[in-house]
Amino acid sequence: MAKGGSSTTPTLRAGMGDPDALSVEIWSDEVYRRATGLQAILPPTDGARGADRAAVPPLAATVWRDAYRAMLRLRALDQIARDQVARGRIGSYLETRGAEAAIVGAAAGLGPDDVVVPGGRGGGIALYRGLSARTWLAQLFGNAGDPSRGRQLPGSAAAPRASNVVPGAAHGGTQLPHATGIAWAAKMQQKSTVVLATLDAAATGAEDFHAGLNFAGVFRVPVVFVCLNDAKREAPLTRSETLAVKALAYGIAGVRVDGRDLLAVAGAVHAAVDRARRGEGATLIEAVLDEGEPFERLRAWLAVEKILDAGAEAALRAEVEAEVRAALAAEEPIGPPPAHTVVEDVLAATSPALAEQLDDLARVRAQTIRP
Repeated sequence: MAKGGSSTTPTLRAGMGDPDALSVEIWSDEVYRRATGLQAILPPTDGARGADRAAVPPLAATVWRDAYRAMLRLRALDQIARDQVARGRIGSYLETRGAEAAIVGAAAGLGPDDVVVPGGRGGGIALYRGLSARTWLAQLFGNAGDPSRGRQLPGSAAAPRASNVVPGAAHGGTQLPHATGIAWAAKMQQKSTVVLATLDAAATGAEDFHAGLNFAGVFRVPVVFVCLNDAKREAPLTRSETLAVKALAYGIAGVRVDGRDLLAVAGAVHAAVDRARRGEGATLIEAVLDEGEPFERLRAWLAVEKILDAGAEAALRAEVEAEVRAALAAEEPIGPPPAHTVVEDVLAATSPALAEQLDDLARVRAQTIRP
C-alpha cells in the first residue's frame, strides 16, 4: 500500500490490528489529520483581521452577538458560583471559566429542534437557549425556586422542556448512552433531530463513553459528542494520540478544534450536524482548552466585522452585569424547598410512616431555618 500525504491514498499505520489478519480497517490521511490536528479560525491574539472569512460558519450576525452575550452571562454566573463555594454556601461546582467559547459555540451550531444532553459543564447551553439567570441561580442554591427542588448538582439546571436541553448529568459519561438513545429514537421516527452531548475529558475513560460511541457508530445515529479537553484541569486516562482520534475506532468522524475559538467550535458542530442530518452518522469533536482567553479573540473579530463595536460591547457587558446582580439579589434570600418536595415525583402515594417523618422534618426546619 502506498504511503504519503494524499487525501485519497490511505497510509497503513502502526498499531492497526493483528498483522496476520486478512484485512485491517484504515482511514485516509485527511481523516487522520482532522482527528489529530487543531482547527482554528480566529487568530490566537486580538489580530482578528487575519481571520479567514471563507472559514467562518454561515450563520447570521445576530447568532454571533447572542453567542457573545451568552458567554458573558456564563462567565458572570460562574464567578458567583465560585464565590459561593469559597463562602461555603454550596459544596461543589464544576467551573466553566475559559470554556465559554466551547460551550456556547456548541450550542450556536445547532438548530432549534435539536436536543442537548449536557455533561457536568455543558449546562451553560441552557442559558444560551433561554434559561433565565434567576432560574440558574435558584438551581445553584437549591432553593424553593429551583425547578429540580435541589436534586441536581450545582450548575446542572433543569431547563424548560421547550428548550430541548435535558438536565445535566450528575456523573461523568452517563449522559452519552442517553444521547445515543435519543438520537436512535429520532432516526427510527424519521425525524430530522440531531442530538448533541457534551462531556469532559475524564469521561473518555468511562465505560459509558464506549457504550455511547459504539452504539452511535454501529447504528449510524444522528448524534454529535463535544468533549471539553482541559489538560491542566484533568488528565484523561488514555494512550491515544488525541481524544478525537478515538472516534475512528468506533467508525465515526473525529474532529479536533481550538476550544477557545467560538467560530471554530460552532463551525465544527454545524458541519457535524449537517453530516448527521444527511444520514452520515455521528461525530466526536474534541475542543482543546489550552492557554488563551476566548473573549478577546471573539470581541476583536466582532468589531472588525462591524457586528459589535466598542460602545455596543460595553453596553452589552453592563446589561449582563446588571441582570446577574439583580438575579443574585432576588434568589440569595430565598429559603429551601418545602419538606414534602423530598418525595414529590417519587411515590404515587405517601405512606403514613413517611408522612409522619415529613411532618417531623417540617417542624425541625421551622425551628432552625429562618428566611
